[in-house]
Amino acid sequence: MPGKDLGTKHICFKCGAKFYDLKKPEPVCPKCGANQREQPVRSPAAERRSRAAREPVETVKEELVEEGDLEDLDGEEPLEEADDE
Repeated sequence: MPGKDLGTKHICFKCGAKFYDLKKPEPVCPKCGANQREQPVRSPAAERRSRAAREPVETVKEELVEEGDLEDLDGEEPLEEADDE
């Protein structure tokens, strides 16, 4: 843990930057200038829906391997491309 207290850690709701508020009265993102107190309120149900809508990591990984953008991380041969005939 750092020797100095940097205040509260935040993740900006607009740009996703991580920062500490340095104990200032207004937690303003140093990257985009968004005041974190102006963050829109999301209901717990909306948060669950947004998590459920995301694709599983394995699906994304397989798509990247198929496209040749990512080497297979398991050490196996890359997935074969399907024939469109």
